Amino acid sequence: MKTVPQITTEQAAALVKDGDTLLQGGFGMTGNPVHLMDALSKTETKNITFIGNNVGEAGIGGGRLLRNGQLKKMIGSFFTSNPEAVKAAQDGIVEYELIPQGTLAEALRAGGAGIGGFYTPTAAGTPIAEGKETKIIDGVEQVFVKGIRGNVAFIRAWKADTAGNLIYRMTEQNFNRAMATAADLVIAEVEEIVPEGTLDPNYIHTPGCYIDYLVQATLTLEDLGSSASVSKGKKVSEDRMNMAKRALQELKEGDVVNLGIGIPTLVADLITPEHGVILHTENGMLGVGPEPVDGGGAMNYPVNAGKIPVTAVPGSSYFDSTDSFAMIRGKHVDVAVMGGLEVDEHANLANWAVPGQPLLGVGGAMDLASGAKTLIITMNHNNRDGSSKIVPTCTLPLTTLGSVDMVITELAVFKYIDDKLTLIELMPGATLDEVRERTEAKFVEQLA
Repeated sequence: MKTVPQITTEQAAALVKDGDTLLQGGFGMTGNPVHLMDALSKTETKNITFIGNNVGEAGIGGGRLLRNGQLKKMIGSFFTSNPEAVKAAQDGIVEYELIPQGTLAEALRAGGAGIGGFYTPTAAGTPIAEGKETKIIDGVEQVFVKGIRGNVAFIRAWKADTAGNLIYRMTEQNFNRAMATAADLVIAEVEEIVPEGTLDPNYIHTPGCYIDYLVQATLTLEDLGSSASVSKGKKVSEDRMNMAKRALQELKEGDVVNLGIGIPTLVADLITPEHGVILHTENGMLGVGPEPVDGGGAMNYPVNAGKIPVTAVPGSSYFDSTDSFAMIRGKHVDVAVMGGLEVDEHANLANWAVPGQPLLGVGGAMDLASGAKTLIITMNHNNRDGSSKIVPTCTLPLTTLGSVDMVITELAVFKYIDDKLTLIELMPGATLDEVRERTEAKFVEQLA
């Protein structure tokens, strides 16, 4: 077996050159090679094209490079979590490109496998697909995406042996596994390095042939930003909880379910073992349990796609983001419950962008909206100005075409029956006249 050289963070940072394309593993700060990024931030290297799910948090991870003016371009899925990244993009200081989360993961896998590109239904008919080649495959419009490779990849693993074999911890596989395959030079920051032969081959996630250098670095709570601990004291309105309770009624025993951010996260608080629902999260976990009650954070628990520490129920499994989105696109997720900004009469959804507002990221929404077998939208019935969010035709940038199955608001429950928006139920305290008055879209009334 080869012996992979062990170097310092400073030596690793020196291997990144001006103008390089840098792949950075991690999902939020989970699995983020923070020590390598910190070392790079202390160099004069600039004009970097950064590729990652997000640009860390403000001043942490990729956020350090951004603050220093070392980034020329950001390519990723969800920049909204870093206000400095959003402002830099909107002010034209840094170039940027948004890629749906699952598409990004698959593009990295393709690049690492020597595949030129692939077609995906994700983002078809949305602004993300504008200017890209499309093709109808088996009656479904699909978008062509080129494989992605970088000059250098910074990744984070839990353990390595001296041959470069890597094991990841809990949800830290995320983008790290794919990025380990997709760069000319791969540097792995690891918690512990053990002698060759110490790690059980059955549990190796990344074989050593992909790794060029190892760096030993120890994580602390301060390195993990907002993922370090569990927040307490959530205040939830009765309307929002009613929507969550109604969404729960649609979930059946054995369903694999993905819950988006916002109101959908409340559903997780209501699920008990008796429901038999299996929760899925995009960053690589099946069998998500409730938040830990001991206040522990990402040092001790897996983290979900909302960057919140969670527990693992019996029978849980961990995997990387490419496998996670393969589950979604492959129709292995039964139900997705997501938030919405607009839904229209044609079952179209807009939920990722509002012109002029500090939103910059598609995340996994496009993948889930088009890939889940059933799509349920939970949202307020009206905007703050009183305008309807259920409209004849979406005017905001689209997330998916014709994929919505059900809409739940604080006033009403709608289904699409025979391709028509249909009112099937009134929520507690709501009246039919109120729903009629506050809904801009035309709908069929089919109340029991």
